[in-house]
Amino acid sequence: MDKPQLIEHLHEAVNYTVYDTKWVPLSAKFVVLGSKANGHGIMDIYELNQDKLVKVKSVEKKVAFKCGTFGAASLRNRHMAIGDFEGRLQVLDMEQPDLPVYNVKAHSGIINTIDAIGGTQIDCGAPEIVTGSRDGAVRVWDIRQGQAPVVDMSPPPQMGDGVNQSSARRDCWAVAFGNTYNAEERIVAAGYDNGDLKIFDLRTLSVRWEATMKNGICGLEFDRREIPMNKLAVTTLEGGLLVYDMRTQHPTKGFSYVEERNAGRSVGTNGVISGPKATVWAVRHLPQNRDLFMTGGGTGSVRLWQYEYPDKRVIDDSDGNKLGVAGALNMVSAATLSSQPVHCFDWHPDKLGLAVCGAFDQSVRVLITTKLNTY
Repeated sequence: MDKPQLIEHLHEAVNYTVYDTKWVPLSAKFVVLGSKANGHGIMDIYELNQDKLVKVKSVEKKVAFKCGTFGAASLRNRHMAIGDFEGRLQVLDMEQPDLPVYNVKAHSGIINTIDAIGGTQIDCGAPEIVTGSRDGAVRVWDIRQGQAPVVDMSPPPQMGDGVNQSSARRDCWAVAFGNTYNAEERIVAAGYDNGDLKIFDLRTLSVRWEATMKNGICGLEFDRREIPMNKLAVTTLEGGLLVYDMRTQHPTKGFSYVEERNAGRSVGTNGVISGPKATVWAVRHLPQNRDLFMTGGGTGSVRLWQYEYPDKRVIDDSDGNKLGVAGALNMVSAATLSSQPVHCFDWHPDKLGLAVCGAFDQSVRVLITTKLNTY
């Protein structure tokens, strides 16, 4: 019992499909975004009240909500940026969510994924939102700059061959900001349904690096956004979990990585891994310790992982070029919460070990992870 325990503290069943869960900054409240059976969007705000959950607000819109983030909001305004099934980006004030603070038709298809930065970081550039869509585009928005994206990383249109243009574009499933350690530098990582991983440099407006995974990329996150790139966690279909060391880029081999091939398989009560490889849907680093992170899997389980750095992170190859050395991944703890995939997860930014997650069993769960302060 000396290892961290993943405990289901509270469980709330809802009458809609949950797509995202996020804590409201500096509060005991969290937001649940989803889709009702009639296709309407639903946003519920819950508050932790001792040993129960209290629903404090519920907002219904005509279009289903897919994803949301508070990353570009100041602690004063607590505005949430939300992507919906029709490609619309809205920014809602949690105090008055009926009328959007910002509203733009951002994409021609569903916004699958969203991230934001700059709301609370000091000297780290403008508050920006990045969206990734089924239309293949990755776009960056600054709501102070009007209705057009400040950066548009759309794939070029396919000419000739009579193929529908949209069919040649890859579906963007995951985006993440990183490398925002001053007012100039900023990186966007984007993952696609065919396994493509692209690292966009927003300062030079170029693709800094790209690679292809064996399977579609479901989740991406830098261990910290507001420091020089350190580590990038990637999760995929069929049980893929990779962690890239982003400190050293080799001229030909790129970034080194460690891969865990059993990240999506079932873990029995005796700790034995078995069964088919299921999708690893989400990855979230612990705010208080960037070398610990949680993954949510298609088997209905959550897993806590620890990254261990190698003795030397950089070596010289035979040509004298710097080559990064990846560390090791250790599964610290695991728990099965549901018979359906756990596909969204959010750590509380202030309360160590407190988290909220959503699963496709139309449920929201508040979790407590113990003994994280021992790592």
